[in-house]
Amino acid sequence: MKLIKNISLLAILLLLPTLSSAKSYDEGTEYKKLDQAVNTQTGDKIEVLEFFWYGCPHCFSFEPTLKKWKKALPANVQFIRVPSPLNPRWMVHTKTYYTLQSMGEDEKHHEAIFQAMHIQKKRLLSKEAVADFLATRGIDKKAFLSNFDSFAVEMRARQALQLGQKYKINGVPLLAINGKYTISAADAGGYEGMVNVADYLIKKETKQK
Repeated sequence: MKLIKNISLLAILLLLPTLSSAKSYDEGTEYKKLDQAVNTQTGDKIEVLEFFWYGCPHCFSFEPTLKKWKKALPANVQFIRVPSPLNPRWMVHTKTYYTLQSMGEDEKHHEAIFQAMHIQKKRLLSKEAVADFLATRGIDKKAFLSNFDSFAVEMRARQALQLGQKYKINGVPLLAINGKYTISAADAGGYEGMVNVADYLIKKETKQK
């Protein structure tokens, strides 16, 4: 009898990972579905957007979870950061991100800007302050400021603003999945919840391809 109980317990334990991975989430509870889908820019790949702001403490806190999660994304997913200018004051950081991207330097300095603002408490609130900080990291200040004020960067910043409006975002960080769904920490139950719900929706979208 004891052997049968042990076998039954073992069977339940073996099933737990499967049951956990099969967890589902509800539209309107852990995530929201857009009334009108937004056009994606990733072709056959599933698009995942992260709307963020360098000055946001929640975005900074989300970074470690996001960084780890991104490494395990399947090949059919393309991750894109969107530096949201949800507030006009945020535009300096939107343009900072796209300036660095235009210079091929965004990945190298992305985390450092977060660290500077939230750990070192640097007030990077103007393009000059950002340029001075990045100069300490080897970025040519004159080149940065020239790119910052360029037409190309201005256009990318406007597109980020329009994209946020299409997704009807009212806070960051926010994940958007394939032009159809949005996930916030409040809805998903925290940062781990955000990526878990994102995994669920990515699988859902993959099945529909």
